[in-house]
Amino acid sequence: MTQNIKLLVVEDSVMTTKIIRHLCLKAGDIDARFASSMAEAVSILEAERDEFFAALVDLNLPDAPNGEVVDLCLSKKIPTIVLTGTFSEERRESLLSTGIVDYVIKEGRYSYNYAVRLVKRLKANEGIKVMVADDSKTARHYLRDLLERHRYQVIEADNGAEAIRQLLLNSDTRILIADYNMPQIDGFQLTQLLRDKYEKTDLVILGLSGEGQSSLSAKFIKNGANDFLRKPFNQEEFYCRMMNCVETLELVEQLRDSLRRDPATGLWNAAHFRELANELVEQNEAAEHPRPLSLAVFEIDDFDRINADYGREVADRVLRTVGELVGEALSRFQVCRQMGPTFAAALPGIDAARCATLFDGIIARLNDCDIELEGQTLEVALSGGVCDARGLALDSMLEQAEEKLESARAEGGNYMAA
Repeated sequence: MTQNIKLLVVEDSVMTTKIIRHLCLKAGDIDARFASSMAEAVSILEAERDEFFAALVDLNLPDAPNGEVVDLCLSKKIPTIVLTGTFSEERRESLLSTGIVDYVIKEGRYSYNYAVRLVKRLKANEGIKVMVADDSKTARHYLRDLLERHRYQVIEADNGAEAIRQLLLNSDTRILIADYNMPQIDGFQLTQLLRDKYEKTDLVILGLSGEGQSSLSAKFIKNGANDFLRKPFNQEEFYCRMMNCVETLELVEQLRDSLRRDPATGLWNAAHFRELANELVEQNEAAEHPRPLSLAVFEIDDFDRINADYGREVADRVLRTVGELVGEALSRFQVCRQMGPTFAAALPGIDAARCATLFDGIIARLNDCDIELEGQTLEVALSGGVCDARGLALDSMLEQAEEKLESARAEGGNYMAA
């Protein structure tokens, strides 16, 4: 279960507090604590020893008119977003120099939406690895500081060749920030080399340069960079570019994931399951000491009757119920809906006997999970078969599991044949 984001909100305006409270509740995963003064904020921080993930604070409070609450939160190393009703370049520079995450001018509902969205963005950033490739130690450390304020994981490389080596060691890196002027392999050459292996939707490349050539940005982008930023850059522009890059990656990943999913149950679809299961079979066979690998094929008993007697809507509810229960119970494994009421699962590290026992528990839970209809309940059951014959290709394993499923059907269903 995903842990809620613990947020401290310090704001003396009743209307603003009401809006932020509503947005936090709407977000669903933000556990917000509210204070209307510096004194209340101090009390909350002292009383609640659990570390706050972030703070959203008003710059001017009745008992802290000069931003003292910002200093309080930063002193406790809480990433802080500042709310302010006024703006000037002098105030902007002063705020950003303190090390805050960002500031938000109170200009309407969109501003507060942005602030809450930024809190969620910070949490999501914790899982994103960013590499900074620059031969200047000062520049690398400056970028590291900016990125870590927004909770990114950061890796450093002092030249293009080292960046390639680090990428091989950190294959889950999602964003590369590459300076143009580096020894051995410059940023432009690095971009060209990496685009032979990584698509723009797999590794985002943000080019940087302090060079004066106006054509350099176009040259970078035409040869594979996702974006370009000229030094010295505006801190806020940098964060906006980073947010756009990350959100593009996430949208692409969501699209890819949706194409791999069965829309009725949310489980993998049959095509993607075959890819995953084949990979498991091949890895197991190539291992020096192969582990057990079970493959199960199972189905909803009497599904055709349920569809005929109760209609499509109820049948879809049954599919969703089974999909949710099986997906939760087998979250460590690969599970798919094949077609109609039939499902399959690949369970590495588990032999047929243990797999059958695991499914007995799932079947028992499903038997207790009646679907409420108007004036009656609908009982749902599963039957299936398990195969753990190592040395077989995936299709042969599926055939054996389906034969066991036929045996379970012949015995009346509601159990797993191993």
